[in-house]
Amino acid sequence: MPRPHWLAADLVALPAKLLSCRLIPNADAALLARLGAPAARTALGLVTCDQDDSTYAALDQATKHADVEIVYAKSFYAGAAHASGPLSGEVLGVLAGPDPDEVLEGLAAFRRYLEESACFYQVPGPAGGARPAFFPHVLAETGRYLAPLAGIEVGAPLAYLIAPPVESVVAVDAALKAADVRLCHWFGPPTETNFGGAYLAGDLAAVEAAAAAFAEAVADVARRPLDAARRAAAARG
Repeated sequence: MPRPHWLAADLVALPAKLLSCRLIPNADAALLARLGAPAARTALGLVTCDQDDSTYAALDQATKHADVEIVYAKSFYAGAAHASGPLSGEVLGVLAGPDPDEVLEGLAAFRRYLEESACFYQVPGPAGGARPAFFPHVLAETGRYLAPLAGIEVGAPLAYLIAPPVESVVAVDAALKAADVRLCHWFGPPTETNFGGAYLAGDLAAVEAAAAAFAEAVADVARRPLDAARRAAAARG
């Protein structure tokens, strides 16, 4: 997977794993109504994956390449390590389109992005050490799924930043201070998967700088998780 030019070279990529990908060519009207599918969008594509945020970014990509809407996308409680079954993973996403071919086109775009562009990263270090997995992702152009969720125009850049609880708070603060970006949405931990983070908007250079600062701050917390406690002990001494 190509590494973004703004991301530290020593971070370890954790590719997402697509666990299921199914098509319902003509879904039942009652199910479509419950999903809130737009009128005449009777074909559904269903995906599960072991990374929820990578999936959301890839679902957004699908809306840029096919006439599909994301009608359902939710993370599962506790994350992929505690999945309810071998195909559950961490998230279920559902695309709706006017016909099976359009949905299949959306699913193809989804899979390409999941395999080539969207994944979590891990701070390098010895096995058993503090090595948090986190999601420092930049969308150069948002699609019709994430743009409304972030409250920005379709096509605008977005930094999509997710990390474990304390890392996410420290790193979002660092990201906001690093560039001329706007906090569009804050995911206060714990979310369903016990992570936290934010959507940040600005021009492309700004969101890339913010994402780089986010990644650097996550790595710093991993290297020095008890930094303030040590400082307090030194002050008392």
